[in-house]
Amino acid sequence: MDKTAVVYWSGTGNTQAMAEAIQKAAGADLFTAAEFTKDMVGNYKAIAFGCPSMGAEELEDSEFAPMFEDCKPALKGKKIALFGSYGWGDGEWMRTWEADCKTLGATLISDSLVINETPDDAGLEECKKLGDALAEA
Repeated sequence: MDKTAVVYWSGTGNTQAMAEAIQKAAGADLFTAAEFTKDMVGNYKAIAFGCPSMGAEELEDSEFAPMFEDCKPALKGKKIALFGSYGWGDGEWMRTWEADCKTLGATLISDSLVINETPDDAGLEECKKLGDALAEA
């Protein structure tokens, strides 16, 4: 089991652009939140999850959050990475998400990646670095 996956939800395309850049660098399988299930977690040595900040700095609640909630029991000991875009706030959603993942017993393979709005060239380079870390996990 040396496969990696990138699982994301995107409303505006910003987090999708990040997911695609990470996937390309990692050579990972790419899934939307609607396509990924808890039964798939065991097929991957490492998974990068991506979701933008929504509402009052929280995960998207109709597709991504339910999928992630379902996956939680399978994430103990799993190598994961977190990423997402935001348009306001100070990154509280990512800090909350990181803390939740640590409580689950997941292993964060790198610092989480947050990008304001659409990723520029520097942001895409950060996505590539995250993809490289995912591939090496």
